Amino acid sequence: MREDEVHIGSVLPELSIDLTPTVVVSTALATMDFTPVHHDTQLARAQGSKDIFLNILTTMGLVERYVTDWAGPQAVIKRINVKLGVPAYAGDRLSFNGTVVSHEDGRFAVEVRGKVSLGDHATGTVLLTLPPAH
Repeated sequence: MREDEVHIGSVLPELSIDLTPTVVVSTALATMDFTPVHHDTQLARAQGSKDIFLNILTTMGLVERYVTDWAGPQAVIKRINVKLGVPAYAGDRLSFNGTVVSHEDGRFAVEVRGKVSLGDHATGTVLLTLPPAH
């Protein structure tokens, strides 16, 4: 994608991810997060959680993936600012949507929202640059 192909108000296509136990556990391990609430159901429940849940690094990686899948391999992420909300538990579905909200000094701002059945899991803004127009 190039600068001239994106406009304020452009809507990104939705991305939905089934949060199977395998996804939750494998992504926690891939980010070297061995905290038991991300892989041990009994311990997570003993600490008051409904089930195991995504870790922060996975959520951040999925936000980045969502935007770069849309923007393409030449996009450069300059900043990601995300606020975490409700947990994303195993067995749920995480759905992302986004909209381009500004374009200043060659940087686009994309507002992103990741929702699960309990509500907003992650909301934030991703700043990125794109290659110039042809």
